[in-house]
Amino acid sequence: MNTTLKRFDRQFGVHVLNGLSIGILVALIPGALLGELAKALLPYFSPAQHIIDSTALAMRLLPMVIGVAVAMQFKATPIEATTIGLATVVGSGVASRTETAGYLFIGTGDVINAGLTAAVATALVIWLGNRFKTYTVLVIPTLIIVGAGGIGVLTYPFVTKITATIGQVITHFTVLQPVLMGIALAVTFSVLIVSPLSTVGIATAISLSGVAAGAANLGVCAAGFGLAIAGWQANSHGTSIAHFLGSPKIQMANFIRNPIMILPVMCSAAVLGGLAGVLGIQGTPFSAGFGMSGLIGPINALHLMAGGWTWINISLVFGLFIVLPVILCLLFHQLFRRFRPWTNHEQYRLDFD
Repeated sequence: MNTTLKRFDRQFGVHVLNGLSIGILVALIPGALLGELAKALLPYFSPAQHIIDSTALAMRLLPMVIGVAVAMQFKATPIEATTIGLATVVGSGVASRTETAGYLFIGTGDVINAGLTAAVATALVIWLGNRFKTYTVLVIPTLIIVGAGGIGVLTYPFVTKITATIGQVITHFTVLQPVLMGIALAVTFSVLIVSPLSTVGIATAISLSGVAAGAANLGVCAAGFGLAIAGWQANSHGTSIAHFLGSPKIQMANFIRNPIMILPVMCSAAVLGGLAGVLGIQGTPFSAGFGMSGLIGPINALHLMAGGWTWINISLVFGLFIVLPVILCLLFHQLFRRFRPWTNHEQYRLDFD
């Protein structure tokens, strides 16, 4: 590895978080962009099944992509990068052994544990360095996959309890009055979506549905549009659009470094969540954590509205999921910058070079 990175300082954590963000972006965006469209086209266009299968497989391989992306942040060699990727798959929990000695891949694994495994694997690679010289190709993959991957397997049950505990707390919000419930859930999910935690994982774990899921979905929308708008001048247009068509989670490293950057988003989410409670916007456990990604949120909201796909319902969903989030985010970002200069464009800058 590059000798300038052979030390453990505060940049180590930043590099790991950046790798996590890049891995999530690469593995999940194809499905977010094409998944729902392909499902809609499938009855009329059978090749759409290839799109569904390809994007679903990419999602299953998220831990591998995370591991490689983290390794690349440290200028790893091909042997080191692929080894760290494989160790991350082992420790992520994405695959479970079946009774027939095969492996079943479910979901994307636990993102927190994947990041932790990738960090441990990278640290071990840095520590080992070039000690094995010509035997590196034999020793490094074996030690890292078995060692770091094994540590990930051991930490997996404990790390997943974090998601379960947060899910239990969120469950208490669902018994509140609809408007208060909507505000609490929207604000909570607007923060969770930029954390290492999986919003979809939490929503499905507690079976979040109905207005609660709709409010959570609008909170994710607030984060997607809010972070895109906040960083519009600092990031490329493609990167900005990826916040709401892909996932706001690409801002995870910036958020952890500077949590105050999320305050304007939380304000927008509170308004949208309250409106979800007033208007009865609904969702499902699966759609609750997606926001605008793949249009999963608005499509599910329309399916569950009385009357279905009427022009009035389409206009309402368009306004709530797109127009209002943009207006609110512009308003709150201007307020925070003018009256309380706590945020600036540079706090939202992303560098994926």
